[in-house]
Amino acid sequence: MPEDKALKKLAIITTHPIQYNAPFFKLLTERNKIAVKVFYTWGETVLTDKYDPGFGKIIKWDIPLLAGYDYSFVKNIAAKPGSHHFRGVDNPALNEEVKAWGADAILVYGWSFKSHLSSMRYFYKKIPVFFRGDSVIEGGAGILRALIKKTLLTWVYRHTDKAFYAGSRNRQYFLQYGLREDQLIFAPHAIDNNRFSREREGNERQVLNIPADAIVFLFAGKLEPKKNPALLLETFKRLADTHAYLIIAGNGILEEELKKEFGDVPRVIFLPFQNQTKMPALYKMADVFILPSQGPGETWGLAVNEAMASARAVLVSDACGCAPDLVKESVNGYTFKSKDAEDLLAKMKALAADKNMLQSMGKYSADIITDWSYEKDCIAIEETLLKIPLKKR
Repeated sequence: MPEDKALKKLAIITTHPIQYNAPFFKLLTERNKIAVKVFYTWGETVLTDKYDPGFGKIIKWDIPLLAGYDYSFVKNIAAKPGSHHFRGVDNPALNEEVKAWGADAILVYGWSFKSHLSSMRYFYKKIPVFFRGDSVIEGGAGILRALIKKTLLTWVYRHTDKAFYAGSRNRQYFLQYGLREDQLIFAPHAIDNNRFSREREGNERQVLNIPADAIVFLFAGKLEPKKNPALLLETFKRLADTHAYLIIAGNGILEEELKKEFGDVPRVIFLPFQNQTKMPALYKMADVFILPSQGPGETWGLAVNEAMASARAVLVSDACGCAPDLVKESVNGYTFKSKDAEDLLAKMKALAADKNMLQSMGKYSADIITDWSYEKDCIAIEETLLKIPLKKR
């Protein structure tokens, strides 16, 4: 039999292991269509000291983040390591390590780090440079600032051969900043749908003294201004529906203020940050997931994916990047105008009025989200890389 040809090699450059990417890297490896190695640029210290300013604590995820795929931690010499500033990721050996592995292409997650931008510039026109990000066009900047931003980003993306866009607003962003249609490939923003869809409902409502026939609204995320949980709490306070409950799950900079102002509101339940293994049961406890974000910077909202995979209706602010792609009006939920309490209240009243409708919406959510999967991402990346002629090593 003829000898199998060597698999094409894709070097993935990203800052640190996260719960959304690890299962995807594992699946990409298991499919064995291409060879994958992930180069983590924050450095190995991220495993023991990953302080999340949004949650206000060190986060240690309780699902495997390094299992099932090849990876290395590249030495980071930054004085203040971190993904919150450009110079927080500085890896002098990164390009040589990628070359030594024999990469046929690189896939860079995010350009706004010293080493990531350096790698894009170094490998451009040597091997294909792929890019992955979920940024969206955001208004509010003055004319001069917008011009400077466009000049900078057009220059950055000039060092990209292909970009994998996460959704429609992300696609518009890439077009705005210089990439052509033929450079853009759809790779949907996804989570581990199977992990959320297979979880069965438990007795969590009983533990929290929530009646089985109640309508439960849920917010789960960082308690920070961008997410605008205060708007949701104030609106729920006005809902005046004794069959409705609101669960606020998370920690963050607004936590003390929110508990002080809304802690005594009837049928409002505050829960601390829930780690990954507990999240499926939390979604199953709810009828409607609400993401009331006002931005800036709510480029997607992957919690909406999780809620939909859990077969839940959704109510999402139009400031969330996922809104035009995932929310089908009156089918699996609603969108509401960001910061508009009256619109939010009207949508919450409509959702609270019919529990049977919510179950139907949840089923539609589960159907819709099947198209937003890691499998689709794998196919997009594999097909793009496999079309490229293999260079002699």
